[in-house]
Amino acid sequence: QVQLVESGGGLVQAGGSLRLSCVASGRAFGIYYIGWFRQAPGKEREFVAAVTWSGGSTYYADSVKGRFTISRDNAKNAVYLQMNSLKPEDTAVYYCSVTRSRRYDRPYEADYWGQGTQVTVSS
Repeated sequence: QVQLVESGGGLVQAGGSLRLSCVASGRAFGIYYIGWFRQAPGKEREFVAAVTWSGGSTYYADSVKGRFTISRDNAKNAVYLQMNSLKPEDTAVYYCSVTRSRRYDRPYEADYWGQGTQVTVSS
């Protein structure tokens, strides 16, 4: 079993920045992607960014590309999401996830979830 703990959420003004952290504990076999999803009130959970654990290849939703950067530190079992130029539409609960599937953008393919961290961007 893998436990994922997110931190770094908060309240920022539009145009500001936040860095989210996700630290994993425990062990899992065959981790392929670790990344982030988000869910806004009344909206479905959507893909934000992912990185392959072994190779470091990164993938982004079109809505965040150029503004968000995902990175991982395998030695620390951690993944980070640097969020710049934040917009009010980025407001959501952000969830760290681990996926063994080769399809990184499907929330129903995720094997493990963190508890979520709230990001609120004011206008």
